[in-house]
Amino acid sequence: MAKQILTKIYRSDTKPGLYIYLAKDKEISDLPEELVKKLGKYTEVMELDLDKRNRLASEDINVVKANLQEMGYHLQIPNDIVKNVIDYNK
Repeated sequence: MAKQILTKIYRSDTKPGLYIYLAKDKEISDLPEELVKKLGKYTEVMELDLDKRNRLASEDINVVKANLQEMGYHLQIPNDIVKNVIDYNK
């Protein structure tokens, strides 16, 4: 039987469009320090079982699954980040 891939999803309250998909067995404190700083204040928005889904609205589900298995997290950044990189990094 395949390993169930569960994730908790957190939304940054300070960086619009920034989301962290965190493996179920991980905590925010397990993330790299710079990433925690970038996330700022955050809110847990949902939990998902990725094995029960074929796709995600904004991300490639296979990339998300691979990142969760390899690193324990997946970072989702806004699509328009390149246009707004100066404001986003404040």
